[in-house]
Amino acid sequence: MGAVPSPNIWHHTATYELENRAVDPDGRLEASMESVLDGPGWAGRAVLDLGCGTGFHLPRFATTAASVTGVEPHPDLVALARRRCRALANVSVLQGTAQAIPLPDASVDVAHARWAYFFGPGCEPGLAELERVVRRGGTAFVIDNDATRSTFGGWFRRGYPHLPAPEVVERFWSTRGWTRVPVDIRWSFSTRADLESVVRIELTREVADAVLAEHEGTEVDYAVNLWWKGF
Repeated sequence: MGAVPSPNIWHHTATYELENRAVDPDGRLEASMESVLDGPGWAGRAVLDLGCGTGFHLPRFATTAASVTGVEPHPDLVALARRRCRALANVSVLQGTAQAIPLPDASVDVAHARWAYFFGPGCEPGLAELERVVRRGGTAFVIDNDATRSTFGGWFRRGYPHLPAPEVVERFWSTRGWTRVPVDIRWSFSTRADLESVVRIELTREVADAVLAEHEGTEVDYAVNLWWKGF
């Protein structure tokens, strides 16, 4: 089984960069992850960013981590991530999938997958790989959308009615020993045009037209689930 093509970053890389810059300007996700970890976040640890895309988060991890590995299936995104991190000696970017992580057993202290691998049923091969590569005492994080609340959660439900219901996704993770931390974040864009361009790569044309007609301004409240598991 290979990677499922991502309709946003795989086909609209520059626009997705705008989205990455707009997400969580208050740093609440990072603070929530650090609250789970013992010690000062990922300082001195081996970090895996699974589904790293263009490597947006890799430099941030690299500021304190001992090593950072980005794994991404799309070859064009791998090239962009490598270019972004070419001056960072402690960062490497590998082509691979969640189902076959190209790392040795027990080689990772912190694994991070953000909006890359989160739809619940069907993720079992990737979770087995996390069990293999995360060493004893390590922690894995999966960040996904909470479709039960927030403005964006409502948009997500309208845009992706075919996805498993939130209660199915929550049961999938919790029965496998993962803990849920709800986090309230926001999108904050510099311009209305940037917000509109991002909404249009995340939702169908019909749903995007409808939600943009209903929503004013350049910010959107956004609820996520931070799932984590200790090994």
